[in-house]
Amino acid sequence: DIPSHLDDLPPTMLKKDYANLPIMNSVDDVVKRLLSLEMASQKEKMKVKTQQLVEKVRRSPNDNGSFELLSLFFTVAILTAKIRTLEEHLQRHPKDKSNRRCMLMELDRRRKLLGYLRRVNYSTFENTCKQLGIQYSPPQPYIRRITKRWLVKKALCVKVFQEKRKLKAAERLKQRKEWQARARAAREQQE
Repeated sequence: DIPSHLDDLPPTMLKKDYANLPIMNSVDDVVKRLLSLEMASQKEKMKVKTQQLVEKVRRSPNDNGSFELLSLFFTVAILTAKIRTLEEHLQRHPKDKSNRRCMLMELDRRRKLLGYLRRVNYSTFENTCKQLGIQYSPPQPYIRRITKRWLVKKALCVKVFQEKRKLKAAERLKQRKEWQARARAAREQQE
């Protein structure tokens, strides 16, 4: 079972480059801690999170689907890793507005991808959400506030549209009469 957050990982989990070295068994705890994920850069932590979430999705029973769906799964997993990293950062630095904006943009992107996956194949959507621990909520329908200004603007637009339609109707009637006259003239020439 792979943990979903790096906070759940044991602090002695070594970076990928150092995990399989035989010399690591005889090294001090201080050195192990320096080479662990606890002391890793944000970029390295992000790579580990992304890899873990992609592995979760890849192990799903519906993994033999089309290439488009698989790439969609992996994209959702990568976005989830980015979102979780930004959430952790924002808990430590709540006034960081640019990263909050980035997180909201990634959330929106993931919501759109999940909405598409939900429409295309609901069972794989459910499985992906369950594997990644995502709570999906569909976007709210857009509701316009009705104000006096909006009502006046709408009335003006409707009036302009109706006037334009009347002008076009007169033009069409004129064109139709011309076509009919041409058709009559052509029939008279044939007779």
